[in-house]
Amino acid sequence: MTYIPDYLKTYPNMNTSSPLHISLNRLYHGFRPHRHDFLEFSYVVDGRGSESINDARHQMLPGTFTFVLPYQVHELFTEPGSTLVLYNCMFSMDLLMEPGQEDGLLGLNDQNGWPPFVQLSGEDNDRMTRLIEEMYVEYKGKEPWRRTMLQAKLKEILICFDRYRRKSSAVADVTKMASRSSASIWPIIHYIHRHYQEELALSDLASQFSLSVSRISEVIKQTTGQTFVHFLHDLRLRHACSLLVSTDMSVAEIALEVGYGSYKTFSRIFRETKGVVPKDYRKMKLSPDLLV
Repeated sequence: MTYIPDYLKTYPNMNTSSPLHISLNRLYHGFRPHRHDFLEFSYVVDGRGSESINDARHQMLPGTFTFVLPYQVHELFTEPGSTLVLYNCMFSMDLLMEPGQEDGLLGLNDQNGWPPFVQLSGEDNDRMTRLIEEMYVEYKGKEPWRRTMLQAKLKEILICFDRYRRKSSAVADVTKMASRSSASIWPIIHYIHRHYQEELALSDLASQFSLSVSRISEVIKQTTGQTFVHFLHDLRLRHACSLLVSTDMSVAEIALEVGYGSYKTFSRIFRETKGVVPKDYRKMKLSPDLLV
């Protein structure tokens, strides 16, 4: 019997106008194998352990920064007698997509064989610690421009991480091999994220990536655990939820904005997925007690 890891689909703020969450956690016994459809970075501040990402394992010590891509299976291990203390930041892929740029910061993906982690020390470690602590304080506060500051901090942290790992000469061959094994799916996932607001069919993807429709369908299902149609609906509905909370656009306008040509289709799929119609979701989420 094949073991299927947990699939974590949500985190606080995922379906709001601020799709980012950062927390400081203490792991006494690691964390079970899981994957998710959002991006995540972790940063160890104390303790010892290790992490497995797509079967490639690396140590986790104070100063270890790890960047996990969507749908990668990863598991954390805490060394006996130790407590792993680390920051975890989860965020939407949309936050790395720069307007007018095809890739934005999504060039951070692993298709070039760069490792998904780096071990920092000295001044580099001090700088990263300061950046993440500042981001954590900003997240907990309610200062003006909070969302903008969080996005700016996130991008600075990820850019520093990418620069550090490019400078590192200790890149294990096994890490490169594990990275390349999942690289072929990343351009497809990226393309869907860039174009889900348009009319998008499997035949379009097959033509774009020179693969058969059946092969594209199989790869998406293997990677995301969902059919292409369900994956597309998830992306569109997440965007719709954000617009319902953060704008005064009408439901009909939102339906068109996220890729549904029919208001009735959008309303039906939204109700089937969320359990309420879009206008009731908006009323519920606009309660001050429910917004972050």
